[in-house]
Amino acid sequence: MSKNNKVEQQTKQEFIFQKKNYTFMFVGLAFIALGFILMSGGGSDDPNVFNPEIYNFRRIRLAPTLVLIGLGIEIYAILLNPHKKKA
Repeated sequence: MSKNNKVEQQTKQEFIFQKKNYTFMFVGLAFIALGFILMSGGGSDDPNVFNPEIYNFRRIRLAPTLVLIGLGIEIYAILLNPHKKKA
């Protein structure tokens, strides 16, 4: 019985993610949030008037690219192993 207690005391509980993982996660979230902020707007107050501002570079190319980069950073942050030894 005492042998089992020693084994339980020696096992140290750790979080799955470390500080490095969370840093990358917050950077990825910032990219995603910036992408959605840049995507917003461009509407018209009058529904009978067309506003071509909705099709500009920022909303069609830049914002979705930032969102995809942010998702890529999030995937990297999840798969990153901070315990890996440098060889």
